[in-house]
Amino acid sequence: MGIGLFISIFAMISAAMLEVIRLKMVRRHDYYNYKYVPMSIFWQVPQYFLIGCAEVFTFIGQLEFFYEQAPDAMRSMCSALSLTTNALGNYLSSLLVTIVTATSTRHGKLGWIPDNLNYGHLHYFFWLLAVLSVINLGAFLLVARWYTYKKVVVTLR
Repeated sequence: MGIGLFISIFAMISAAMLEVIRLKMVRRHDYYNYKYVPMSIFWQVPQYFLIGCAEVFTFIGQLEFFYEQAPDAMRSMCSALSLTTNALGNYLSSLLVTIVTATSTRHGKLGWIPDNLNYGHLHYFFWLLAVLSVINLGAFLLVARWYTYKKVVVTLR
């Protein structure tokens, strides 16, 4: 799980860097009012690859942890709790976007995530996500260090 959390930091950093590059292109060529910026969608492949790798490590590790560390009678319940954490994470993401939008649009400003992203600062949001990912990894490492693993008995026949 720690590997996945670590990789997710780089996914957010690469997304922020790509948005900075895209906004420089918008400024340089005055694409502010264009509906589409003439930039290939394949520039997003590295971010999707990194976030996919991060999710594989994190999700599989989380399922394995819940299954192996749970009491035998509660394994299916803990596997369901693992999926519930995924759902709660999606709600938390929506809440985070709402908070950022409300905070960044105060006093009549366009905010970080306006309808026309050419006028916005979406890269600030990605930098915020990178910082939150670092904090999340730190919290994970702290809890993982103090956690006492269930002893597994291996019997040989």
